[in-house]
Amino acid sequence: MAKAKSAFVCTECGAEYRKWQGQCTSCQEWNTLTEVKLASARPGSGTTTGRAGYAGDLSRDVVDLSNVDLSEVPRLSSTFAEFDRVLGGGLVPGSAVLLGGNPGAGKSTLLLQTACKLAQQRRILYVTGEESLSQVAMRAHRLQLPTNGLKMLAETSVETILAVAEREKPEILVIDSIQTMHLEDISSAPGGVAQVRESAAALTRFAKQTNTVLLLVGHVTKDGTLAGPKVLEHMIDASLLLEGGADSRFRTLRGQKNRFGAVNELGVFAMLEQGLKEVKNPSAIFLSRQEEQAPGSLVMVVWEGTRPILVEVQALVDESALGNPRRVAVGVDQNRLAMLLAVLNRHGGLFTGDQDVFLNVVGGVKVLETSADLAVLLAVVSSLQNRALPKELVVFGEVGLSGEIRPVPSGQERIAEAAKHGFLRAIVPRANAPKQAPKGMEVIPVDKLSDALEAL
Repeated sequence: MAKAKSAFVCTECGAEYRKWQGQCTSCQEWNTLTEVKLASARPGSGTTTGRAGYAGDLSRDVVDLSNVDLSEVPRLSSTFAEFDRVLGGGLVPGSAVLLGGNPGAGKSTLLLQTACKLAQQRRILYVTGEESLSQVAMRAHRLQLPTNGLKMLAETSVETILAVAEREKPEILVIDSIQTMHLEDISSAPGGVAQVRESAAALTRFAKQTNTVLLLVGHVTKDGTLAGPKVLEHMIDASLLLEGGADSRFRTLRGQKNRFGAVNELGVFAMLEQGLKEVKNPSAIFLSRQEEQAPGSLVMVVWEGTRPILVEVQALVDESALGNPRRVAVGVDQNRLAMLLAVLNRHGGLFTGDQDVFLNVVGGVKVLETSADLAVLLAVVSSLQNRALPKELVVFGEVGLSGEIRPVPSGQERIAEAAKHGFLRAIVPRANAPKQAPKGMEVIPVDKLSDALEAL
């Protein structure tokens, strides 16, 4: 028998060391190294067995790049148009997809709905490591899902799962969740850095070699990042995050990494008694505004993946009773809010240094692009002056440090989306102004922040 080797792995970042030391030099954390026993390859064999214990054939033909088949790989529809949008058009055979999210966000519900519907035409193996088979069956019955044809397995051993998958030969393999899986060769407990990394590596290798779609459920930490080593996100092909609190009806599915489609694509779902239902017109649900317009409220157009979405931003500016006024932002970067307030003071002539500024993007949407800058500033000005803005007004544009209004991508599509929802006026960067405005809509192009304030 080959002599068992061991390594010391950091539980925070996954870095490996040959011997124990007090501090991890990669993440600078103390006392995070744990010993992990590694299974070495058998000498003289034609295959290599990694720490995962899964044998992979190394005999591969070398192919010239010009001879690679360029025909598009056929995708499998997930039966959810919003899910397919985030994936880039559907599930790709041989790909590994990691779905993360907070507890109760609906990760297992989304995959169970997808698996039950797809099982009517395709071979699917659903592996649950957190729930019993009866619990999954009760959920499927409560959601009124078709249960015939879906193969279920309650197991946490990766070796057993791979053996069953070899026998069943599924087209789609669902693992719920990767944090509960373990390998016999790894001495650490399930959920540890080494177990998560090696279990994901073994399952991904199987998916690549058998052309199987692998769907993994991943937990997140308290700060919203995926639990486990960072190398887990490098191994998989697509990383999706299902966001939404228990107090909200809506869930947003955002792509953080996708080798087969666009990143930052957004899918919107509504959590109902029958499970998750896709929202085909997200702008309509984010624009449920009051009849009487209040100061500090404004609609902006953000670009998510391949489509524009209209969302409402609300600002509240109030005199501060503290020596250090508060700056609270929900849905946008707080540091960018502080920068925009400095631009407003310098180039707009409005001082907010003695005011508390609170900002919120309605609907729980997280705005990651800079096209919301102008709308944020105009909402702050509206609240500061206690004057409501017109309800039919829509705004977008990036604000520079010198007070200039910079253009943003896909300006024409943003204006067309606003016109489709009945907006009559738009304040946009001059470079994004169309040659001919949509019928019934007035487009006001601006070059500087002062021009935008005058247009109000």
